[in-house]
Amino acid sequence: MQTKAYRIGTRGSPLALAQAHEARDRLMAAHGLPEDAFEIVVLSTRGDRVIDRPLSEIGGKGLFTAEIETQLLSGELDLAVHSSKDMATRLPEGLEIMAYLPREDVRDAFLSPVAPDLADLPEGAMVGTASLRRQALVRKLRPDLRVKIFRGQVDTRLRKLAEGDADATLLAYAGLKRLGKPEIVTAILDPSVFPPAPAQGAICIEARSGNDRARELLAAVNHGPTYAAVECERAFLAVLDGSCRTPIAGYACLDGGRIRFSGMILTPDGQTHHSIADDGDVGDAGAIGLRAGHTLRDMAGTGFFESWS
Repeated sequence: MQTKAYRIGTRGSPLALAQAHEARDRLMAAHGLPEDAFEIVVLSTRGDRVIDRPLSEIGGKGLFTAEIETQLLSGELDLAVHSSKDMATRLPEGLEIMAYLPREDVRDAFLSPVAPDLADLPEGAMVGTASLRRQALVRKLRPDLRVKIFRGQVDTRLRKLAEGDADATLLAYAGLKRLGKPEIVTAILDPSVFPPAPAQGAICIEARSGNDRARELLAAVNHGPTYAAVECERAFLAVLDGSCRTPIAGYACLDGGRIRFSGMILTPDGQTHHSIADDGDVGDAGAIGLRAGHTLRDMAGTGFFESWS
């Protein structure tokens, strides 16, 4: 019998807290537990503290999870709630992703006070984004546009946009919906033209591999279709490095008992890119992602990846 509260680790941003509360609420409903059966523990990560440099310069995706994962491994936390796209493709030994909540909208949102869509921005306009994928896609679609680094929490980026630091910015539509701000979006970008990051829109819950109590708890909230789709996307990402130095897009969706995947890799300037589509049985989700990644790597050739270093 559970005698103390499950400790759930999370970052402290409004979006991270919204995701942690969603996870807690789903667990409460699934198991008939009261709110005090869970304690949400807020931790500061280096990725949150250092916002004046690109992630690629200070260590990559692990900067948003390292402090939380240290406490998971030590037993100070029972669970950790993350944005799946922030997760490194290789987790620390002894940890695993045990559940994914139902996925939100995977698309990117365009926000601008000067244009109704990315295609309508005036020549030479400035787009603020920290994502190398978004930077590369902007440069692919609109080579005339300029880009600059926009890091920080959602409200920080919105403030920078309002103050005129850029003419437009791009954010995950899922995050804006979870924050209750979908109405601020200027346009939603078509994923066939502006493909999302692997695992975008999905919340995952991480725990120690040997924690059977956590595994049983989380099984009740795991969303099978999201698990399969993100497994496929993360396998694709793993083949292609998947760090914050790499402009990579990838999206898997389920169609009955089959899974359909599309992926893209770009050079940072957006001028060279390669795409792939693959599909297969849902039970082979991980293998499909791996196959797509290897095929795309062979298609691009080793010289393509030198621009990523």
